[in-house]
Amino acid sequence: MEKENLFKWKHYQPDIILLNVRWYLRYNLSFRDLVEMMEERGLFIAHTTIMRWVHQYGHELDKRVRRYLKSINDSWRVDETYIKVKGQWIGIQIRQVKYLNNIVEQDHRFIKKRVRSMLGLKSFSTATSVISGIEAMHMVKKGQLVLRDKSVQNQVKFIHELFGVAV
Repeated sequence: MEKENLFKWKHYQPDIILLNVRWYLRYNLSFRDLVEMMEERGLFIAHTTIMRWVHQYGHELDKRVRRYLKSINDSWRVDETYIKVKGQWIGIQIRQVKYLNNIVEQDHRFIKKRVRSMLGLKSFSTATSVISGIEAMHMVKKGQLVLRDKSVQNQVKFIHELFGVAV
């Protein structure tokens, strides 16, 4: 996606879109929870709109965040997990981790907990988009990126800069 076309033809400001995408991917919130939170701010957004934003921008967030990962060593740990897509279990490789002290099962426990509460995903493409977005936000939260200040405000600023949105 090109920078100028990322938010073209959207009815809401890019910062509102990124706020909803970040909150959905970072916290254990449903689309309907986000609708209520936006209504408190005077914005009336359908839960399906937020769902489409997450599907569209989740994978893009992952691609942009991975460029800023800290340098790592040559030790790899790979794990495979299963998710339910259209009622069928599909094996996917969740992450390739190069941290020696990282125990794979503990590392993706957070992602498994989030996916379990989603009532299944409807297609493989949306599953990969949502899971890669959750993974990207988890990397930001864990401090695996090259950021001087790990505060939440700095993380928000960083994500806005990734998408070319003024803070």
